[in-house]
Amino acid sequence: MELYNSLIQETRELTDKLPARVWDYDPGAAWPDTGSSELVLQKDAAFELGASGRGSANYVLFTSHPELGGRDQVILCGRDLQEIRGDCDFARIVILRVGVLEDDDEAVYRTLRDIEFAKYHVYPQGYMVRISPESYREQVRVSRDALRRGISFKALGMNYIRAYKQDPNVLGATVLFLTDPAADYAALKALAKKSADVTGTLTHIFEGLPTDCSACALKDICDEVEGMKELHFGVGDKGRH
Repeated sequence: MELYNSLIQETRELTDKLPARVWDYDPGAAWPDTGSSELVLQKDAAFELGASGRGSANYVLFTSHPELGGRDQVILCGRDLQEIRGDCDFARIVILRVGVLEDDDEAVYRTLRDIEFAKYHVYPQGYMVRISPESYREQVRVSRDALRRGISFKALGMNYIRAYKQDPNVLGATVLFLTDPAADYAALKALAKKSADVTGTLTHIFEGLPTDCSACALKDICDEVEGMKELHFGVGDKGRH
């Protein structure tokens, strides 16, 4: 799965220059999970990450290339939760290394979607997540009680990695949190949109979109993403046999 490789490289260009803290995966360090959504009322919140008017981005990228990421690590660029004193910018980016998926293209696509949806089944205690797929943002409300009990991005990252690694196709997961005010959140949000465009194009391809490039509304993304056009025509060829 190499369709997202250019987006991984662009993400790294934006984030590798920022000071970072890195922790290897330790499932025993995960934060308590409630097993279902928890409501954190505003009166009980210490602050919000990615709140309205603040920079925010959220996306997941896949690769089968071991050098492009997907190691079992949590990376933090910026202040940890215990160091934050008020609402701030926020991004959470996940890079997943997957094995060589040997099923047909549509089944592979469905597998990737199932893996991505793992993020909707992580419920850290005192950490209420609101994801907006349409705006490519993630907003989080952190409770004062969770802060008193020592919640951290390190612990939260372990929760996400554990969830992704429940799928045997996931060979490695890197969870990157950003709160650094120097990060380019507008550029990261643009990459989140590109990632969604790639996934959306895959959806249309597998629904049998015609392969006439001159009449295709998705021509720009096919031209930009290496391998997309070949996949599109490959699926089209299958449909004609």
